[in-house]
Amino acid sequence: MKKRTAKSTLADRYTVVRKSDTMLATMIMRDLIAERVISALETAQSQGLLPVVPIPQRKLVERPQNSSHGDFATSVCLKLARSMQLSPLQIANCVKDLIQIGGFLDGVEVVNPGFINFRLEAGWVREQVATILDAGDRYGDASESRKKRIQVEFVSVNPTGPLHVGHARGAVLGSTLADVLSAAGYEVVREYYINDAGSQMDAFYQSLEVRYREALGQPVSMPTEGYHGKYLSDIGTELAEAKGTSLLSSDNQCSLPELADWGLKRMLKEIRDDLGRIGVEFDVWFSERSLYDGDVYGHVMKELRSRGYLTDREGATWFASRNLGEDKDNVLIRRTGAPTYFASDAAYHYDKFLIRGFEHVVNIWGADHQGHISRLKAILLALDVDPNRLTVLVSQMVMLRRQGAVVRVSKRTGEIITLRDLVDEVGPDACRYFFLARSPEAQMEFDMDLALRQSQENPVYYIQYAHARAASILRTALEQGLSSDSAVIQLLASDEEMALVKKMLELPEIVDSIASTLEPHHIAHYTLELATAFHWFYDRCRVITEDQELSKARISLVMAAKAVLGRCLRLMGMAAPDQM
Repeated sequence: MKKRTAKSTLADRYTVVRKSDTMLATMIMRDLIAERVISALETAQSQGLLPVVPIPQRKLVERPQNSSHGDFATSVCLKLARSMQLSPLQIANCVKDLIQIGGFLDGVEVVNPGFINFRLEAGWVREQVATILDAGDRYGDASESRKKRIQVEFVSVNPTGPLHVGHARGAVLGSTLADVLSAAGYEVVREYYINDAGSQMDAFYQSLEVRYREALGQPVSMPTEGYHGKYLSDIGTELAEAKGTSLLSSDNQCSLPELADWGLKRMLKEIRDDLGRIGVEFDVWFSERSLYDGDVYGHVMKELRSRGYLTDREGATWFASRNLGEDKDNVLIRRTGAPTYFASDAAYHYDKFLIRGFEHVVNIWGADHQGHISRLKAILLALDVDPNRLTVLVSQMVMLRRQGAVVRVSKRTGEIITLRDLVDEVGPDACRYFFLARSPEAQMEFDMDLALRQSQENPVYYIQYAHARAASILRTALEQGLSSDSAVIQLLASDEEMALVKKMLELPEIVDSIASTLEPHHIAHYTLELATAFHWFYDRCRVITEDQELSKARISLVMAAKAVLGRCLRLMGMAAPDQM
């Protein structure tokens, strides 16, 4: 069978791209190989060699778990066997003969029962060390903007108390996801929704008044739904020191609006400060009250009523969710006339999609909000917003363990392990990595003893030590007058060296994959694998040797590894230390 003469494709151009072209540093090898597979299939169909049937586009090419099977593989021929009414091997052999070899691709083989395996060209792989160094801090970034605005809303806890470890998990997931989406080329807005309206805030203000009066020597009883934590006594004392008795009138009535304003600002400052301790910042702090002050809420209610989705019964206003497939209707406005949290969510998401025009929104919610997802999507449908434009990631509960025992958390009773407590004990980097390393939907145990351990058992230490070890090697090389100038990269030929380069080449694929799946935990797993590949190389390949040419090549490799490790650590919001 005659091999086709390939037209110029994205893959072909990589054989002539120069070091200064950062496009090469953002390549996704999986997609480039998939492009060649699709082209070969289309050629076979156009030449009458294979029946014309739809070609699968999703997950066409993947990395085999066993590296002896090649660098990449496709099972597309097995998927096409039924529709083409041919055996997978027949299809695979036909496709193999039409796949263009050359450039980055060295070999293609067919194996039973119809897989096609691909191997990258070794010389081309080595050349990518220079490409990675040329890209620097941009390595892994998309080569161009995706021209899509995405909002990531996370944490958004009621400002009624300090952040605890459960909030910290959502904060780490959200900030890392936002950073990876930015690297993937999206315009990302990081947003905190301030729940500064509703009954919980009223309970907080009443509780603060109690502690304020106590600090002034006027003990009063705490409301039934009040907040009892010691933190509120401290804030009440601060308020008394700041305001004295100025919030009390001549008849000893407290100015609740002024107290509420002071208390809200005080709690938001603490939340900002605590989030800053783990490197989490927001572009927008959005006030729930603004939805009512600006009448977005009123407009949304009118819109829903005009569309026939509101009903009045039992003294309340209901959203007719059952008309949109829900198993029950939901209350929007209580008998008292007060809106529910669901009403606020409806107005807030109307603002997100129809006023500010985000093309996609990602919410990261706690496990206690999981049941709200379907009804929120129903209200989007009622407002003519495609529910698929909203993704809600649910962050499950966190269990802390210290010396094998569970550490309990409760905000209202005052038995609380705050985010600040955890950072003080294990540090911000351990907080970020451990919270990130599990998928959001998985419940997790945070082993505080492991987080403090300085050994390879602790993934945080192991990864950061790889970066510090690379920095140490480069300092030693500098002291000995060695550099990577005029390095002959083709001298990198050992299994350990090649494995390290190939692992570094996965980063653009990881960034792209996270942007598609919205699963940021993969960056934590990948970085650990990269650190393992670097330590394996270091243990078996002496970098600075009597062979100066080999030393230069390996110094280049260490420089590239340090850059990619640093890039991954920064994407995870962690420090990239040069010394441990």
